[in-house]
Amino acid sequence: MYCFRMTQLPHALACAFAGMLAATPLSAAPVTIDDANGRTVTIADSQRVVSAGGSVTEILYALGLEDRIIAVDTTSRYPADALNTKPDVGYLRALSAEGLLSVTPSLILAEADAGPAETVSILQKASVPFVSVPAAMDAAGVADKIRFVANAMDVSARGEDLAGAVTGDLATVTTALDDAIKSADDRPRTLFILSLSGGRILAAGADTSAAAMIELAGGRNALTGFSGYKPVNDEAVIGAAPDVIVMMDRGDHRAEATDVFSQPALAFTPAAQSRRLVRMDGLYLLGFGPRIAHAVRDLAAALHPDLDLPVLADRSWTAPDAASQ
Repeated sequence: MYCFRMTQLPHALACAFAGMLAATPLSAAPVTIDDANGRTVTIADSQRVVSAGGSVTEILYALGLEDRIIAVDTTSRYPADALNTKPDVGYLRALSAEGLLSVTPSLILAEADAGPAETVSILQKASVPFVSVPAAMDAAGVADKIRFVANAMDVSARGEDLAGAVTGDLATVTTALDDAIKSADDRPRTLFILSLSGGRILAAGADTSAAAMIELAGGRNALTGFSGYKPVNDEAVIGAAPDVIVMMDRGDHRAEATDVFSQPALAFTPAAQSRRLVRMDGLYLLGFGPRIAHAVRDLAAALHPDLDLPVLADRSWTAPDAASQ
């Protein structure tokens, strides 16, 4: 290293100062990205990030960027370290602009369904870049979401590596399923129930993450003719004749088998007769994050217990995390 003299500084101090300059990396160039709301956002600094959305937080951790996260929302349940060690800015769909900005972020990354709309509008006009991350409900969408987050964080090469590993694992599972399932009759009719609150069945129709996961795992969504999650009457459930019931295994969404199959609409279904109830962690099952391949494999094993499915390699981002499950 060339050592120069500075007018007011002893030679040794000048050398030390020059060494500090040489060791300090230059600031990265700003990143410009088109987000899920069609906005072009320029990100000058991604060192202090608020992550609003469980899958976004998972991706950031999988990319090895957890040290840049300064706060998360309450849906960021995996890994458990996120909510255990980072400030909590509230529920994804009930965010406060003041709360998010109070932690002085340099960037806010939020899932596409963050809200309420008034808060999102305020944040979009703030000086801190607010980036809406595209939603995903298929293999290509998950890979694109990983790349999107990685590009926003200026680590595109890491994003390509992670996207490649995740899509490769998912292809291993879905190829095995495609080889084993020869007809629609081999796909069990699967009913995803979001809630049984008050005895009303709130279930998944088309265009939902639940329906997409059922399809990926080699099942058939038992309910058709509507989109989204909606209350369904007894006649619709009886007519759907589900072979398997799938629910989330957490909080208000959790229900015991006795409670599920005692529901009049479910009591005489094929699922009740064989007592087939599958419960999985909601973020794992429906998050469409980097653990998707392993989630599909686990759901497929539950839907097709007789199939010899491939065992996926352990990944650093899929390690068991009992505190978050």
